[in-house]
Amino acid sequence: MSRHNRPSTAAAPPSFRILDRLSILGVAMSTLPPRRSLVLRLLRLAAILLLSWVGLSWLMVLLLRFVPPWTSAMMLERRVGTWVHGEHDFQLRQRWVPWSEVSPYVPLAMVAGEDQKFPFHHGFDLDSIQAAIDAADDGKRLRGASTISQQTAKNLFLWNGRSFVRKGLEAYFTVLIEWTWPKRRILEVYMNIAELGDGIYGVGAASDSFFHLPPARLSAAQAARLAAVLPNPRRLRVDRPTPYVLGRAEWIQQQMSQLGGPAYLDSRTPPHEPARGPRRR
Repeated sequence: MSRHNRPSTAAAPPSFRILDRLSILGVAMSTLPPRRSLVLRLLRLAAILLLSWVGLSWLMVLLLRFVPPWTSAMMLERRVGTWVHGEHDFQLRQRWVPWSEVSPYVPLAMVAGEDQKFPFHHGFDLDSIQAAIDAADDGKRLRGASTISQQTAKNLFLWNGRSFVRKGLEAYFTVLIEWTWPKRRILEVYMNIAELGDGIYGVGAASDSFFHLPPARLSAAQAARLAAVLPNPRRLRVDRPTPYVLGRAEWIQQQMSQLGGPAYLDSRTPPHEPARGPRRR
């Protein structure tokens, strides 16, 4: 046999080899049992939905870095609750006030009363979480260890409750917020959506209702009074303060001075040991 008539032993081009393997894989997939094929399709659909939800939630958080939120999950929950219970006289009050139009004592008071490590942590106060766990292990009442970042995530996107699902989503949105927003933006949103009275949300509505002043003119004592009711704003009153509220407001004002005033919010050095306030009710 002449060498011109010998069968070729050269390897097939790479593109043909890939096509051959894909055709084999396609045949293999087509021969999978129907139940296994359905499971794979469902897993693929779940992965697509999960990735889509992550992307959309991050885009929403990114948008709210620049755009004032028009409402919050907590406000919507309150509206629905009053509608369900037939509270037709209920009126929700809230108005957005930008950072530049709020007294610097207001965000300082909230940090002094709620989360003195706020300028330095990344969304979670691990020391407070461990202290709360230790207290629960000792049989004491479980106390809150949420940071301002966590409270902002909960108020803006979630609902009231103590389920593991809600806590998991709170942690997820806290991470997104801390990664996407500067600290000042987190405080700005928080002081505009936090409930400061029964149906009164944000420093704008609170200053109008309780002090009849624009937020820019609030004093340190008035800001401390607002922060003092944050643990339970439907039972603790700014306009009719109990001795507990007055004592807590006085402690917050002392902390505001000890922290160094409004400049503390931009500081880079954490305090050695943040002071603990009066026991929350």
